[in-house]
Amino acid sequence: MDGIKGNRFAVLGRAGMDMYADPIGVKSEDADTFRADLGGSSANTCAGLVKLGSQASLITSVSDDAVGRFCLNRLRDYGVDTSYIRVLGGEYRMSLAVYESCIENFQNVIYRNGAVDFQVTEEDMDRVDFTGFSAVISAGTVFAAEPSRSATFRAFDNARAAGLPIIFDIDYRPYSWPSPDVAAEVLSRAGEASDLIVGNDEEFGFMAGGIDKGFAKAKELAEKPGRIVIYKMGEKGAVTLADGDEIHTGIYPVTAVKPNGAGDSFMAGLLASVAAGHSLRDAVMRGSACASIVVSQPGCAGAMPTTPELDAFLANHPGPTT
Repeated sequence: MDGIKGNRFAVLGRAGMDMYADPIGVKSEDADTFRADLGGSSANTCAGLVKLGSQASLITSVSDDAVGRFCLNRLRDYGVDTSYIRVLGGEYRMSLAVYESCIENFQNVIYRNGAVDFQVTEEDMDRVDFTGFSAVISAGTVFAAEPSRSATFRAFDNARAAGLPIIFDIDYRPYSWPSPDVAAEVLSRAGEASDLIVGNDEEFGFMAGGIDKGFAKAKELAEKPGRIVIYKMGEKGAVTLADGDEIHTGIYPVTAVKPNGAGDSFMAGLLASVAAGHSLRDAVMRGSACASIVVSQPGCAGAMPTTPELDAFLANHPGPTT
C-alpha cells in the first residue's frame, strides 16, 4: 500500500490504436465514420491514472510508422511519460481494435499479427530506473509471447530489488496465447510473484482449472501475508481479500453503451484513490465508479474520468448496489 501511495507507476504492456464506430449504436459494418484514439489495456490504464492525478510511465515498444507515432502522440497528449518506450523498425506492428458503441451483439475486432509490444526485451527492462517509481503495474497479455514474457519477469525481479510492489491485472486474452495450458501456468507464476492481483471470476477460474474453483483460487492467493486480491464478478460487484478479511462491494448501475474499457478504468481508479488517501474499500468503490463512467461513453482512453468528473458522478449517482 505504501508503494501505491507513492503515486508513481511504471506500467508494463501494450499501447495500440482504437477505432470505434460513430455515432453511438451504429454497427461497425454499417459505419460511415470511425473515431480514432489511444487503445491497449496498459496505455488506457496510464491515461486513466494521469487523468486522476497520478504519474504513469508506459514501458513497451511501438512500431516506427504512422500508427506508432499516433500512439506516442496520444500518450503524450494524455500526459503519460514515454521515455522508456522503444521505437522498433521492421515488420512489427501496433495492435488495432475496431469496435462499436452498442451492447447487443457487441463486436470488438482485434488485430494482433506481428504485435510490436511482444518485442520488449530483458535489455529494455534493465534500462529502466525502477528506483524512480513507487509501484509496477503489469497486464497479463505481456506474458503471452517471447521475448516479452521473459522481459516482464525480469522487470518483476528488478522492481522487487528496488523494493517496489507489483500490481498484476490477469487480463486473460485467449487469442494472444499459444495454448490454455501455457497461459494457466505462466499467469499463475505471475500471480505468485505479485502483491496486488486483480481479475474477474472467469480469469481466476481459468487459473484454477474451472470457473467454480475461481474464488477458492483467489482466496488461496490472498493467504500470502500482505497480498491483496480483488475478485471481480461483473454486475455482482467484487470481493476484496486482504489480511484475512473479505470486503464485499457493489457496482454503480449506468446505461452502458459498450462493455470494454471497464477493467482498465477500474484499475486506474483503484490505484489513484489509494494514492489519494482513500481506504481500500472506498478505493475499490471509486474504481467501480470509474468503470461505470467508461462503459457509459464511447471510446476508452478518452472516456476515463478526471478526479472532478469522478467526484461529480459519485455525488449525483443514487448509489451502489449492495
